[in-house]
Amino acid sequence: MPDVRLSSPQGKWILVTTVLGSSMALLDSTVVNVALPRIGQDLGADLGALQWTVNAYMVTLAGLILLGGALGDRFGRRKVFVVGVLWFAAASLLCGIAPDAGVLIAARALQGVGGALLTPGSLALIQASIHPDDRGRAVGLWSGFGGIGAAVGPFLGGWLVDGPGWRWVFLLNVPLALLCAPIALRHVPESSGVKAEGRFDVLGAALGAIALGLVTYALIEAEGDPVPAVASAVAGLAAAVAFVLVEKRRPAPMMPPAIFASRQFSAVNGVTLCVYAAFGGFFFLAALQLQVVVGWSALAAGTALLPTTALMLLLSARSGELGDRIGPRIPLTVGPLLCAAGMLLMTRVGPDASYATEVLPALLVLGLGMVTLVAPLTATVLASVDTARAGLASGINNAAARAAGLVAVAALPLLAGMGPEAYRMPDVFDAAFRRAMVLCAGVLVVGSVLAFTTVRRPAPDCRHPECRTHGSVAVPPLEPETAPGGERGG
Repeated sequence: MPDVRLSSPQGKWILVTTVLGSSMALLDSTVVNVALPRIGQDLGADLGALQWTVNAYMVTLAGLILLGGALGDRFGRRKVFVVGVLWFAAASLLCGIAPDAGVLIAARALQGVGGALLTPGSLALIQASIHPDDRGRAVGLWSGFGGIGAAVGPFLGGWLVDGPGWRWVFLLNVPLALLCAPIALRHVPESSGVKAEGRFDVLGAALGAIALGLVTYALIEAEGDPVPAVASAVAGLAAAVAFVLVEKRRPAPMMPPAIFASRQFSAVNGVTLCVYAAFGGFFFLAALQLQVVVGWSALAAGTALLPTTALMLLLSARSGELGDRIGPRIPLTVGPLLCAAGMLLMTRVGPDASYATEVLPALLVLGLGMVTLVAPLTATVLASVDTARAGLASGINNAAARAAGLVAVAALPLLAGMGPEAYRMPDVFDAAFRRAMVLCAGVLVVGSVLAFTTVRRPAPDCRHPECRTHGSVAVPPLEPETAPGGERGG
């Protein structure tokens, strides 16, 4: 049984280690969007290359995150976590010195591999090391500090882009890793799952990542030569079908199809796909809109987006408590509608927009919608399956959220009519942005209807999430395994 008390020096070092590790991946996901216009200018990249700068990372992260957690359980959580931290730092260094867009995109894909190793491990180290009596407080602190990191991310990214340059958005990870890895090796005890037999579902992970990558390529390249785009789409769908067949036949699949026998679990993941597709598209395009069309600096654009994260950090725990009292159906119905209203309000944000009267009201409504739905969504995912599978359910939901975001980043510019050079033409981008916000609002309405018609109150003795504070709006937080050797999703 884990026996390190949080108040002990070792317990504090464990918390520092996990916060540093998770902050690397979290900061990277929040600051890169702010840097995209400057990256495009410096590297001569079109909009498709900017989409790949975001999505190359998300493809490998979403496809491999469940496998990353399993590797930690098998070979040692600390070992895999440290490997992930160092891998992430090396890929970040390559991003920071990339001479062209192609190298940057390849390095971002490598970053996603590192993220898939370190992201599940950060919370698993707390679960495996901290005494059960202190674990809830430790997870709360981990989640809270992560929220602060998410709030600081856009501001820090804007400052770096306007100051030392966009390359420091990536280079900043190197000193963080050089601080995190030695602390982990010195102060964090090694741990692993009880079960160490069986094969890893490498084929399933590979097929999932390949399917995501090919579909993403087809969507991003659809306005160019149709032949490779169509071929990629067909191959991506074939890989997705193969993934489903492999998962059905594997004795220990990465994503067991049987878990979707729960109607509630399937429904909530459907809501997740709708909600996080809209979020992914919004945060990708909003940072561009504020710089390309409104004319703000990277620092101003990054700072402008802080209200959504601040509201999540301050109010998500209370939202979770409200969901416990009244059930998830109302929050998961009302929350997406509020988010949809916020995105429709963003259609008022054009050239020379006023922050106080146009940008801020939209972000406040959007943030309130996020507060309303994110915590109850995570709780409902955990409550919709057996306790032994709660960690696995959380990991699947996390991967679904990331996959939804990357598909949205690939598809939304196409559906909104953004050409390869749109971000260099403010009038064209502005018109397409407005259409994109209407599309995002429509997807959120679909999520709201799905929640209203399918989600029901969980059983009173269901499991509740240990992560009660949500600071990141990119993805729902991972939950640790429920018991030593139990199934886990991160």
